[in-house]
Amino acid sequence: MGTQLPTPTTSRGREALEAILARPGATLVALDFDGTLAPIVENPDDARAHPDAVPALAALAPKVASIAVVTGRPPAVAVRNGGFAGIPGLDRLVVLGHYGAERWDARTDTVSAPDPHPGVAAARAELPDVLETAGAWPGTWVEEKGRAVAVHTRRAEDPQAAFEALRKPLADLAARHGLIVEPGRMVLELRPPGVDKGVALTEYVREIGAECVLYAGDDLGDLPAFAAVDELRSEGVPGLLVASGSAEVTELSERADLVVDGPAGVVRLLRALADQLG
Repeated sequence: MGTQLPTPTTSRGREALEAILARPGATLVALDFDGTLAPIVENPDDARAHPDAVPALAALAPKVASIAVVTGRPPAVAVRNGGFAGIPGLDRLVVLGHYGAERWDARTDTVSAPDPHPGVAAARAELPDVLETAGAWPGTWVEEKGRAVAVHTRRAEDPQAAFEALRKPLADLAARHGLIVEPGRMVLELRPPGVDKGVALTEYVREIGAECVLYAGDDLGDLPAFAAVDELRSEGVPGLLVASGSAEVTELSERADLVVDGPAGVVRLLRALADQLG
């Protein structure tokens, strides 16, 4: 007997799930990585997909139009940490990294990308002085992300206070170089404007002609993707919003059609969907 498929708590969610089950070959399943497919850890370099994530994805992928991992990470890092390369059944998977600015395609095992925004390098060069002037808390650290740069406060003695203290200095730094600041779970990321998970998701839905979409995320950076699904719904594309539950971020849970218990819950949902589709 397969895993039981959970029932969405909203009418739109239930309608979307019915549409996905009726038209799996026209469905895009899109998922965040950190906090959704992989548990949140203190050091992002140590993040790895839940041990059952790849088997669940491989079981589901042949039954849907495509699976997209939509992440702020460089796609090569997500592929490595997810263990997505060279997996039988995952040829329909893409990684939309850097919020869609770069793409890895499992069919070709290649990454495509435009030129980087010059403001990222300029902001990166100024960042040490900005952090020192702002009196950044001990334990604050910088993650280099290629097309973005992120400042983490999770290791500080008071992560939330450290996070709040850096909001304005980093916003000012970003504005000087034509960037925006994307807040997350004890992290502030400086990246180019006009690039977010909502834009990436909408463009990919249009590209592949998806008629239904499921999106799962856990963090503030996933709110644009939730908004994109809402917009697609208004255009007649059924969409199921799934929150990978977190006590740190409640905004997604409040807007979701279905809340699951972190990455383990996401994996169970993927497996149940694959089982239901036969």
